[in-house]
Amino acid sequence: MGRLVVTEFVTLDGVAQAPGQPEEDRAGGFAHGGWQAPLLDHESGAAMFAQASSMDALLLGRRTYEIFADYWPTAPAEIPFTGLLNRVPRYVASRTLHEPLGWEGATLLRGALAEAVTGLKERHDEVHVIGSLDLVQSLLRLGVVDRLNLWLYPLTLGSGKRLFAGGTVPAAFRLTESVTHPSGALQLTYETAGTPTYGNLAHPADGRDG
Repeated sequence: MGRLVVTEFVTLDGVAQAPGQPEEDRAGGFAHGGWQAPLLDHESGAAMFAQASSMDALLLGRRTYEIFADYWPTAPAEIPFTGLLNRVPRYVASRTLHEPLGWEGATLLRGALAEAVTGLKERHDEVHVIGSLDLVQSLLRLGVVDRLNLWLYPLTLGSGKRLFAGGTVPAAFRLTESVTHPSGALQLTYETAGTPTYGNLAHPADGRDG
């Protein structure tokens, strides 16, 4: 069985909407599109590509698919991601799109999401999800996410779509990597670790003083 890996770019207040371009996603009157761009540096860009290079399939929600399909098929060849994203099989989770999708190599995911994603994990070693916030919320609720590549940036925006929005289910994660980049971005890798456990700080364990 393969793994499902989610990559997200997030501000300190949890906003993950439209990191790449000003007009990327204006939904909700979002006025901060392109907030990630000034905080990119060569080191973090290389790390992002290294993370992505292990994918052998890409799963996207409708909105992120449309953004990617509008840019990557004709993106400059010297950008490392161009070859990667145009080469791997791409799957789209959407109730409103219909095939053909327009981006060669893209396929509409069929059937119930849980079963369809399980099928992808059986056929591929590492399925990546990038952006696709609504889809990610569904995947987290279904418990099919194996790893979260979280890029945390040193700014707050106060509004916008959040990675962990309403409806997020309780879940535990285990930090496996933490890297600080020159721009101040934190590269955090988490493995899913079941559900939270709880204690009582008023009664320290093992008789130790609080």
